[in-house]
Amino acid sequence: MGDAAGIGPEIIVKSLQDQHFRDFVRPVVIGDATVMTRTIAMLGLDAEVVDFVRESKMNDSTTEIFDLKNLTTDVPFGVVSPEAGKAAGEYIEKAVTLWKEGEIDALCTAPINKKSLNLGGYDFPGHTEFIASLTDTREFAMSFFADKLRVVLISTHLPLSEAIGQVQTERLAKLIEFTDRTLSKLLKKKIMIAVAGLNPHASENGMFGSEERDEIEPAIEKCAAAGIDVSGPYSPDTIFLRGYRGEFDAVVACYHDQATIAVKSLSFGSAVNVTLGLPLIRTSVDHGTAFDIAGKGVADASSMKAAIRLAGDLFAAGATSKTP
Repeated sequence: MGDAAGIGPEIIVKSLQDQHFRDFVRPVVIGDATVMTRTIAMLGLDAEVVDFVRESKMNDSTTEIFDLKNLTTDVPFGVVSPEAGKAAGEYIEKAVTLWKEGEIDALCTAPINKKSLNLGGYDFPGHTEFIASLTDTREFAMSFFADKLRVVLISTHLPLSEAIGQVQTERLAKLIEFTDRTLSKLLKKKIMIAVAGLNPHASENGMFGSEERDEIEPAIEKCAAAGIDVSGPYSPDTIFLRGYRGEFDAVVACYHDQATIAVKSLSFGSAVNVTLGLPLIRTSVDHGTAFDIAGKGVADASSMKAAIRLAGDLFAAGATSKTP
């Protein structure tokens, strides 16, 4: 369900009003029934919240929920809250437990507030690292799918000064190999990978920085010699558009906002966050908790719908096994 103080409950409720989802997935909310009921009332919808029963067949207006009963309707919208953060962390833990028990097939997450999560007792920068820890996954990466553009990130939520330091030959070579292996499996074909440069115009042959020459190019050469279809580094101000147009199957980005600015500019509302390397399918929205509009009923559910759709499609395509 995500953070109860944000737009997560709202975009879930709105998404589940789209009846075509019921044709290919059985959506179950892992969260708090009081919050979901409050959200349905706020939106003026005629929908019912019921407890999940494994073998039951629900009608199209019913919202099934694993109710953790860990919140009250008093959680205010748009406010950083240890209570909401703790609850959000518990939803994630419960989701992974249910997957391990074979109760669910794939996971689609609504946004969390990282400050609230931290105040609630969880020391993770986001879903990616949290779920990796819960599944004992050592090799993983954040990625975004936006139509034909698929972007994989070297680092996630770090200060830019620290993120630049992560652009190292061995680290990048491992990510390129990982991207080739995981995305080739997901897409069921041999993929083409492009690597973005770090500096303006990919340093223009060393005029604007040395990272391309010293770190990025050696990584590309090493991977290409191993048989991976990878090229670059390309100017970061154009490579994402080229990927979006289908020239490459994936683009490796050098830091978080280099990827997300491009993804959100090209496909905000339809892009999906996908964690690569996990033993389960995990998709998410391409935006945050949007505290400024939470509780107003104006949140756009497009990205949540896309994330639910992709989770179902990936499972149907055999992207992972049903149980651990």
